[in-house]
Amino acid sequence: MEYKDYYKILGVPKGASEKEIKAAYRRLARKHHPDVNPGNKEAEARFKEIGEAYEVLSDKEKRGRYDTLGANWAAHGRPPQGRPGGGVRIDFEDLGGAGGFSEFFRTFFGGGAAGFGGAEGFGGEDSFQPAADAEAEVDLTLSEVLRGTTREVAVSGSRRRVEVKIPPGVRDGSRVRVAGEGGRGAGGRRGDLYLRVRVAPDPAFERRGDDLQTTIRVPLTAAVLGGEAQVTTLEGSVGIKIPPGTPAGQVFRLRGHGLPRLGEPGARGDLLATLAVDLPRSLTPRQKELFEELRGSGA
Repeated sequence: MEYKDYYKILGVPKGASEKEIKAAYRRLARKHHPDVNPGNKEAEARFKEIGEAYEVLSDKEKRGRYDTLGANWAAHGRPPQGRPGGGVRIDFEDLGGAGGFSEFFRTFFGGGAAGFGGAEGFGGEDSFQPAADAEAEVDLTLSEVLRGTTREVAVSGSRRRVEVKIPPGVRDGSRVRVAGEGGRGAGGRRGDLYLRVRVAPDPAFERRGDDLQTTIRVPLTAAVLGGEAQVTTLEGSVGIKIPPGTPAGQVFRLRGHGLPRLGEPGARGDLLATLAVDLPRSLTPRQKELFEELRGSGA
């Protein structure tokens, strides 16, 4: 496996703290995000590389293996391959209620072009196993989680490709078993295909279940006197009113602007926008005079 220097990718020293790693990721991800660089394949590849580095360095267990084992870190701690079959089962972690299981399975095979990220590769045919399972990760952005997407999966060692529809609302870490779509064993029976969903961190939003959290910044005058602010959502900007005297840290709930609820058509989480107040960095003589008057009045 080719060694990638994740610290160099994020521009942080090897002893960087969790806070420093997160700050570096947010800065770089915002710069190279596909929404900011539409059609730029180089920026798209860089964004994916940054997300990969952050995914490893932000996880204590993965970072420890990476620091110790270098290029071979990912080969340790993976689930075993080639597990024998034994009944059809779909294993979802954190995907919601039972209704979400059947909804995901119904939408799993369908048409359309391959989505962002291209084909995913799997382990080859196994002539010594009754059936050969295959497993891989699929990487999604929050925008793809919002709308749903399609992945074209190639089973290496054969010419067979499987086109997979991933429904809106899927959660990070979800593990899906698709019966009979793995490699072919000695007896001619196919193993199962296992997909694990990984949702890339987003520079503008934090995910909490089906809700999203973000920050809106307003000038001091808007917080004191009231005004309007634009809140960025996954589908564009939404205007909200800021009441006079709103303190920093106030949370505004934009209902229905979160992520879809898997297995509940039409239902969505909320967007929670936390207010941040920008203080003026420099003042004119007149502005200083007004602030002095305010201080003198006890405000």
